[in-house]
Amino acid sequence: MKSLAMKAQRFLVSEDGPTAVEYAVMLALIVIVCLGAITTLGTKANTTFTNAGNALP
Repeated sequence: MKSLAMKAQRFLVSEDGPTAVEYAVMLALIVIVCLGAITTLGTKANTTFTNAGNALP
């Protein structure tokens, strides 16, 4: 039981766990922003090309 308590204490004191979580959260936010930007850009480009195509005789 003492070994388990020592391992838990070492894990809580270690900086590796929280750092990895912070990087994972940052990466997730970057991916979400990129997907939103790509979706918006694609929709606007589609509208622009559709309008240009309709304007042709």
